[in-house]
Amino acid sequence: MGRAIAQRLAERGDRVFLLGIGEEELQKSAADLAARSAKSEPTGYAVCDLEHPETFAPALDAAEATLGGLDLVVVTAALFATQEALENDIELTRRLVTVNYGHTVVFCEHARKRLLARGGGSLAVFSSVAGDRGRKPVAIYGSGKAGLSHYLESLDHKFHAQGLHVLTVKPGFVKTGMTAGLKPPPFAGEPEGVAKVVVRAIDARKPVVYTPGIWALVMLVIRWLPRFVMRKIGF
Repeated sequence: MGRAIAQRLAERGDRVFLLGIGEEELQKSAADLAARSAKSEPTGYAVCDLEHPETFAPALDAAEATLGGLDLVVVTAALFATQEALENDIELTRRLVTVNYGHTVVFCEHARKRLLARGGGSLAVFSSVAGDRGRKPVAIYGSGKAGLSHYLESLDHKFHAQGLHVLTVKPGFVKTGMTAGLKPPPFAGEPEGVAKVVVRAIDARKPVVYTPGIWALVMLVIRWLPRFVMRKIGF
């Protein structure tokens, strides 16, 4: 999804700098974006790993230096594992909740300070519909996303008047490498469709967006279900 968003931004003429793990993949993505760029400009990149907070500041420094400052930071990275796998592996649980909540918050704090230092900008961060309500199939994964959504909403309340626009992206099931091997529901999304919705939401300075859009209705219903019903259903 991050790659699809970067492609959409590059195609409309935005200057893009990539952060991610795996230098070879970053090189390929940077070459692809340079070819798509409406301005035919090279795309810079830096290694940044959410499991290693020491990479955050240098990567963002490199982005700022290359672009001449930041006005938008998009965070799509996360770890995923099934509830069963997490229940059977405490170390995997520690890694997942640390990356998806603690380290993501730390990265966002680095980005927030840089954006505010320039008078504001947009911070678009991928949370998940899994964080909207405690649910059996995503008890551990969802808890980290719930914390992240809470943090992002608070960030928006506190710094909106200073020019910081915070967008919380709540995807449902999207067909990506993360969900490979899982059975998709009837309304599963595609990365390109998600990218279109997210870029539009950034431009409109929305605080929250669900994608695919049907998930806004699904989670509205789920949030209002009584607890005794949630205990009985497998959703």
